[in-house]
Amino acid sequence: MTPKQHCGIIAIVGEPNAGKSTLINKLVGGKVSIVSPKVQTTRFNIRGVCVHEHTQLIFVDTPGIFDAGKQFEKAMVKAAWSGIGDADAVLMMLDAKHGMRDSTVQLIERLKKISQKPVFLAINKIDMVKKDVLISLAKNCDGLGNFKRIFMISALKGDGVSDILSTLASHIPEGHWLYPEEQMSDISMRLLAAEVTREKIFMKLDKELPYAIFVETEGWDESDRLIKISQAILVQREGQKKIVIGDKGSMIKAIGMSARKELEKFTGKKIHLELFVKVKPNWKEDSENYSTLGLEFRKS
Repeated sequence: MTPKQHCGIIAIVGEPNAGKSTLINKLVGGKVSIVSPKVQTTRFNIRGVCVHEHTQLIFVDTPGIFDAGKQFEKAMVKAAWSGIGDADAVLMMLDAKHGMRDSTVQLIERLKKISQKPVFLAINKIDMVKKDVLISLAKNCDGLGNFKRIFMISALKGDGVSDILSTLASHIPEGHWLYPEEQMSDISMRLLAAEVTREKIFMKLDKELPYAIFVETEGWDESDRLIKISQAILVQREGQKKIVIGDKGSMIKAIGMSARKELEKFTGKKIHLELFVKVKPNWKEDSENYSTLGLEFRKS
């Protein structure tokens, strides 16, 4: 007799830079969400799909939850909370290095109100904190929250990740799989390519500039062995454009080369990548950009 299929959605939530994207990439076994040391890298909900025995788990990588002030940032945080609404279970991630902050307490308190679905906690980056500090942190979280289980993990190294996978699978309801077994994500290749380029910008540019940038894939021409991609990098000021281009084009060349190598590895095809920098002061107020990322746009 063929075992019954199970399928469910798990929302991964947490404060910025808790390691959500790193974890989902590790769980899925491939890159579906970009990663950088900077906070608020993820801007929209991304679904990563993996199969554990007869269960298909759909992980939703959400933007970091923080006290947002501007419209674009508010839309990101709203997307994070909306990801919880459709989920069968919730996995909160906590950066062990940062420990328990006021914002952490507020997040746990809000998650306590989600009584109709199981909520788990993963304390991440345990390899960077002393054992007694970890034990104390876990006890504080357990006393404050209503967690089904608390995991101690290192998402980057993969420690404890298989335990999360098997435990979450046991809480997933019966249901037909929503995606083919080999599919890792619901993100389109055009959007993934734009995200890869944005990741390289985050890695190569300092301070606040990456947050003022939006990347959109304008052209995509694919053949058996070659993909020609053209992308626009939108910035808000002329001075930012000069920084992205760099001295004699050195920075944009480095960004393009790094993005191209990763895309070739991901697609298995030769990539011809053209990057253009455009000044668009109000790109954060453009409803089309919100739509591209699946964010809700509200006129101010």
